[in-house]
Amino acid sequence: MTAMAPARAEPDLSFYLDHTSHVLRTRMAAALAEIGLTPRMHCVLVHALEEERTQIQLAEIGDMDKTTMVVTVDALEKAGLAERRPSSTDRRARIVAVTEKGAEVARKSQAIVDGVHRAALDSLPEEEREVLLRALKRLAEGHLATPVEAPVGARRARQSH
Repeated sequence: MTAMAPARAEPDLSFYLDHTSHVLRTRMAAALAEIGLTPRMHCVLVHALEEERTQIQLAEIGDMDKTTMVVTVDALEKAGLAERRPSSTDRRARIVAVTEKGAEVARKSQAIVDGVHRAALDSLPEEEREVLLRALKRLAEGHLATPVEAPVGARRARQSH
């Protein structure tokens, strides 16, 4: 039945982007697991250190639903890396505050994340690295910057830092 399959007119960009993204995420998860973190935990720590943020704000940044965010912050609290505190600007809101231990772990996890990214880029010839990054950035900020409404929901990509 393969003779009935339509011929491809273009490279399968979806496959290349999905596959490489998936493999990069699995490598990231494995590397972070070595220090007892998940990628979500890393994301929360790093973004909570940038400025005072609520769980809702951090969930939006990390593309997490409410339940996943609660479980993630619970794990960070249990590990002594973060705690929920009242906001300094809105007494009704609670923020995720990173502990000293959490800040140190965040520095280590960021070095790990940077290393995973560096290894991927280092696998390319030097002259192709900058071209790839420029092209992906141009797509992310241009033609592929904004998702369109689809009849069947597509998973939203994580927001950039």
